[in-house]
Amino acid sequence: MWLLDANMDVHLAGVLTELGIRCNTAGNRGWKALSNGDLVKAAMDAGVRCLLTRDRLFGESAARALKAFPEFAVVVVNIPRRRWPEYRELFEARWKESPIAPVPGCLVDWP
Repeated sequence: MWLLDANMDVHLAGVLTELGIRCNTAGNRGWKALSNGDLVKAAMDAGVRCLLTRDRLFGESAARALKAFPEFAVVVVNIPRRRWPEYRELFEARWKESPIAPVPGCLVDWP
């Protein structure tokens, strides 16, 4: 299962589901206020193995958590904010070029 950080558009959960990826949002889980390290721990405890975020500094603040949970992956999504229809179009185009490939224990920049 993948998790969308609070800074990701919640509509993206539907797109990922359409792509066959089980997904939830930090907001749906009640985790919006958690620090990055605590978010990784809560996510791991809930069976999540990948977090998508826009926060480029996430890796720095969650480095210890990634070491503690080497099976967890963080993906920084580098698609500029847009209104939802345009963002979806950009996301799907990038996905067709190169789908997200989480790497356990690592921070991955995508695309």
